[in-house]
Amino acid sequence: MTSQLIRSLPLVALGGAAGAAAREALILGMPATGSLPWAIIVANIAGAFLLGLLYAGLDRPGGPGRQVAPNSPGVASHTVLLRNRRLRLLLGTGFCGGFTTYSTLAVGVLLLAGSSGVVWAAAYAAGTVFVGALATWAGIALGIGSSAGPHQHPTLRRGQQP
Repeated sequence: MTSQLIRSLPLVALGGAAGAAAREALILGMPATGSLPWAIIVANIAGAFLLGLLYAGLDRPGGPGRQVAPNSPGVASHTVLLRNRRLRLLLGTGFCGGFTTYSTLAVGVLLLAGSSGVVWAAAYAAGTVFVGALATWAGIALGIGSSAGPHQHPTLRRGQQP
């Protein structure tokens, strides 16, 4: 194992445990209504939004999460780059990975197909992915809007709005 892997795994594990615990708390706290797993839908959409927010906030060009030449004017220090890498591992890979769940979505689709029909199951699957993508986009838009400085996100062309 490399030293980087040894330092990264505890962050991912801690974030993943916290994310999975938060998802379980959401499931236990949201009363089940109908045949749709609303708590899982909320977790997946909220997690997608948070991941978009983190992506924009930590990975914007020239911002604290980007790899850039050392000592470049207006560029974050090595300490900030390292801190943001750790935040991405803890909150992005760990927490969001544990909070959201593709496997539960897949099982939910199969259960819904059996109880309510294939059309409802397909609508649930497509709707969850579509709304999750919109939530990620909203998180990126908010992250870009709240980031200090006139930086553009690498996935957006100059002048294009998210």
